[in-house]
Amino acid sequence: MKAMTQVWLMTVGSVVAWLVASLSAPEASVALLLGMLAPLAVVTTSLLLIDRGYRREPLRLTSLMIKAFMGKIVFVGTYVTLMMGVLSVPVVPFITSFTASFIVLYLVEALYLRRLFTSGSPALDLTMS
Repeated sequence: MKAMTQVWLMTVGSVVAWLVASLSAPEASVALLLGMLAPLAVVTTSLLLIDRGYRREPLRLTSLMIKAFMGKIVFVGTYVTLMMGVLSVPVVPFITSFTASFIVLYLVEALYLRRLFTSGSPALDLTMS
């Protein structure tokens, strides 16, 4: 499966999850959506960057992943501060959807990357022999 296909699946899955959650808690709909947006943005951007980096220069992937991780820390910290401090989004639905989205989307990303890294690319053998 290609990276863009994976991104679309994660996006559609997130929209469906938001719609279902919004039906059960319509008053928290906006907070739920805002909680899901940052994890979706971070994971999809990360997945696309890592996929592209692996295909172009697999030996530089660790460096790219470290830089991406630092960017994620800054982005997520800023986003949560903005949502909780400036916009005063309701805490419980925001944090619940934020946390659940991160866990599920990072699991999906990890499974995609596992498949990418074990695809037998001759440029980089990640298996321990």
